[in-house]
Amino acid sequence: MARDTGSRDRRIGLIVPSSNTVVEPDFARNLPPGAAVHTARMFLAETTEAAERVMVEQYVPQAVADVASLHPDVVAFACTSAGAVLGADGEARLIDQIATQTDAPVVSTNNAVKAHIARYSPRRVAVITPYIDELNERIKAGLIGRGLNVVHISGLGLTENVKIGEVTPAEIVRFAERQLEHVDFDLLFVSCTNFRGVEARPALMERFGVPVVTSNQATIVAALDALGMQAPPGSALAETRQPASAAV
Repeated sequence: MARDTGSRDRRIGLIVPSSNTVVEPDFARNLPPGAAVHTARMFLAETTEAAERVMVEQYVPQAVADVASLHPDVVAFACTSAGAVLGADGEARLIDQIATQTDAPVVSTNNAVKAHIARYSPRRVAVITPYIDELNERIKAGLIGRGLNVVHISGLGLTENVKIGEVTPAEIVRFAERQLEHVDFDLLFVSCTNFRGVEARPALMERFGVPVVTSNQATIVAALDALGMQAPPGSALAETRQPASAAV
């Protein structure tokens, strides 16, 4: 049953790793009037599989309790790598638990990414990340498990999460150019909610001529969809006009 929101803003409860410095500004810059984001944090210093598991087991419960206390209209679990580490079944159980505890619909970044990519029906998906190989393998397996053909994935090899947030959009574009020079693909996924992919997206679309989906873009769109809202005109989330058949 939908909450009676009266005249107040619709509340997006955002659950993020504590060291994430990117997802909140991306939300703030791309929400329409009438929507507001409220954040709960789960401790994470390193982007490694072991640290992600500790985050989920030890720090997610308090973050969920915190966000439940504000009676959100929708909850976004904004961590691509944690969801990938849990696997599709594990993440689905976590999302169900969050929904029960918060009494609100829940969107996860991984499900949002899959839904957003599906809009383009790509044949060959390339992926860039800030991660080390062990997390890249988890990301790749998760995308393949969702029916996507991943033809390439490469990461910057960073483990200190706050450093990931300091990679500039220009550096993301240069990294993509180096990694994808000889790769044949018709959609690019920029993974990680602490990666400045939303800001890099226009330049990436121009450079490669294919649709570009990012973790934060997909998460924000999914949260707004759950509220029956859209990003404001001129938002950085605007869809590319490039056809999905375009290829490098």
